[in-house]
Amino acid sequence: MDDRRTGGQPEPWRCGGLRWAPEGPGWSWWQPGAPGGGGSPGGGARQGGRLVLGERVALAVPQGAERRCAGVWRAGRRLPCPQGELIAPEARREQCAGCAALDRTQSVAADTVPDDPRPYTVYLAWFAPGLTKIGITAAERGPRRLLEQGAVCFTRLGEGPLMSARRAESVLGAALGIPDRVHAPRKRAGRLRLPPREERLRELRAVHTAAHRVPGWRDTLRPAPCAPVDHAALFGLEPRPPRPTAEVTSLPPGCAIRGVLLAAAGGDLYLATGQGELLLDSRLAAGWPLIRPDPADSADPAGPAGRLPPTTAPPPSAPPPESLF
Repeated sequence: MDDRRTGGQPEPWRCGGLRWAPEGPGWSWWQPGAPGGGGSPGGGARQGGRLVLGERVALAVPQGAERRCAGVWRAGRRLPCPQGELIAPEARREQCAGCAALDRTQSVAADTVPDDPRPYTVYLAWFAPGLTKIGITAAERGPRRLLEQGAVCFTRLGEGPLMSARRAESVLGAALGIPDRVHAPRKRAGRLRLPPREERLRELRAVHTAAHRVPGWRDTLRPAPCAPVDHAALFGLEPRPPRPTAEVTSLPPGCAIRGVLLAAAGGDLYLATGQGELLLDSRLAAGWPLIRPDPADSADPAGPAGRLPPTTAPPPSAPPPESLF
């Protein structure tokens, strides 16, 4: 349960995963059993540990640590997992099945909140040649949703009520032959061989132009001009894209990672380590009571050096798809 204590002391802060702000990514944290249901500002949830390209990243999972479900977030407050469920080290989400199901009962993506009164933006997100998706996000979130997805560049199509935005997403996706989601392996492959910025934006503009030629969807939306935003430099994908030689598959207790942050796109961190370039999916860190490893401290729970986490070789890169337009 989330109100557990160890030796009369509150439980340690746990990693809530990576969160993006316009200036860059940073770790988020939550604390089991904190006052106010675990979600009061400055109490049970906080941002911190901003990640900066070119600076060192060091994290470790203490020996004997357990990875716990983060529960459900509602209006900025964390509702603790009723059972304090354990999460497997290799899981790429911070919730148990029950909390994940509860989360989807108030999910725009799952169409369970059709009466949301906020305005929504319909956007195009570009990941690689021939790999553009269409999506929607609450207008108040600005570009944050695109940063979280690792969109190399994007542009808005229009703005309006949720159901109008959802209809436009469906109509345009079918008319243009573009998906409403792109899976992580395809995004990662696209980052390895990005074309020059002008080529990226030219394809995005072409899709935007084609979208505005599709009839009907603008009846209840305010159309937006093409104003591409490119994230390649912010992510660290230029002038040299990352070339990972291994991908982390889990963060078991007793492991540690140290390296220089080369790039960060969406939830993926690319680190230069003594063993080569490493790709860490930050979702693997969520739910752990992470610590900073200190090689000079023999009392460090991760050990004086901390063993490396298990990894696998990245999939072979396939030739890039052709441009859509």
